[in-house]
Formats: sequence, C-alpha cells, structure tokens
Amino acid sequence: MNQSAMDEAERVAITVDEQGIAQVRLSRADKLNALDSAMFDAIIAAGDRLAEMGDLRCVVLSGAGKAFCSGLDLAMLGTLAGNDLQLAKRSHGNVNWFQQTAMQWRALPVPVIAAVHGVCFGGGLQIAAGADIRVVAPAARLAVMELKWGIVPDMGHFALWRGLVREDVLRELTWTAREFSGDMAHALGFASHVDADPLARATAIAQEIAAKDPAAIRAAKALFNGTADMATDAILLAESVAQDRLLAAKRN
Repeated sequence: MNQSAMDEAERVAITVDEQGIAQVRLSRADKLNALDSAMFDAIIAAGDRLAEMGDLRCVVLSGAGKAFCSGLDLAMLGTLAGNDLQLAKRSHGNVNWFQQTAMQWRALPVPVIAAVHGVCFGGGLQIAAGADIRVVAPAARLAVMELKWGIVPDMGHFALWRGLVREDVLRELTWTAREFSGDMAHALGFASHVDADPLARATAIAQEIAAKDPAAIRAAKALFNGTADMATDAILLAESVAQDRLLAAKRN
C-alpha cells in the first residue's frame, strides 16, 4: 500500500460483512472528523471503492469518536480563502471536489444510511444529507454552520435538502447558523429517525434492506435518483421499464 492509500485508510475505514453491508467510518476522531484536504480525498476514495463493489447491498456511514463530523477544518478555511479555487469547474461529473464528498452517497447504486452522533456541523451536515436515510442521536448537535464563517453551504446543501426540509425552515437555519438538536432535526425533516444508538439502529435498517433482492434494491435506488425531476408520465414509464428488466432477469 502506498502512502496515499495508507492515509486514506487511516482517515476512512471500510469493512464489509457477509450480507454485503459496508460500515464506512470517518476516522479522524481526534479532530471530531473535521474535513481537511486529506479527509476530502479519503472520503472520495471510499466512495469510488464502494461504487466498484458489485456485491454491495447497503452502506452505513458513521463517525469515529465523539462526533459524526464537525465540518470544515478551520485551518483549511484560512487556506481556502487565500486561493483562487475556481469552484465552478466540475471535476467529478456535474460536481466539484468538495461537492463529491456529499453527492457521491446519493449517487451510489445502493442505499446509504448515515448514523449521526455528537456534532454534525456545516460540511458534515451536507455529507449526512447525501445519505438516503439519517438516524440521529437525540442529543446530537447539528447546524448549517457556513454563514458563521462568511461563506455559503456549497456541498449539495440546496439540492440535497430540497423536498426534505420545509424551505422557510431551511432558509432560517441557513441564514442564522443556529444549532439544533437531534430531536429537533427529526421534527424539521433533517433526520429520518432519532435513536440513542444511531449506529445500531442504522445497522439494523441496513440488515433489513440487505435481506431483500439485490437487483430490486439497486433498481429502486435508481428510480428514486432518476425520477426526482421527471413529469408523471415519464416516472410511470421508468417504473415499467425497471420492472420489465427485473422480471426478464427472473425468467432467464
């Protein structure tokens, strides 16, 4: 293993069980899993690795130590401010390098469940937004933190929370950068479930999903991803096409 691969493995740990469930853990616990350049690289590398696993059925995304992710490393924030990043350039399909760390979870062909505890601020909250399902500890602390530092959330925030969080609520929390609890996150639409042990609950959901037909799991994820902005007629046709393919595979 080269040094770059070693650094990535140290920052993000992946284990896959016999059911095809990947446990993906952000592993910079001493810094509350804050996002620096190495962390961004490691998260993207983890997503690339998972995308290539043909027998993968579900992903559980969590953070080691006392937090899910505290957001952008403040040391990196100063560095970014002094550089011309040209963020409008697309480096990964329709997204840039920063956005890929959140958007890749939605793009994976299998369901992703985020288990959130401790703090989940800024970029960390956007990474959680990329998951299909979020299980949050009741005492977790969440915030759309970016405006506190004079920047906007730009890792998929405006795309990923659309339809999940009421727009006026999302606007207020974005503009104020106010913290809210896991209990409140559920009430507001940021969390799918609240549980005192979010990792155990997320894993239990993953096990339930992984017990279903793997082709159907992937087909349903593709339909969720592909039909969000379609007209009704196109959605109905996409459902029928997917079903035809699944039934044809069973006949063969």
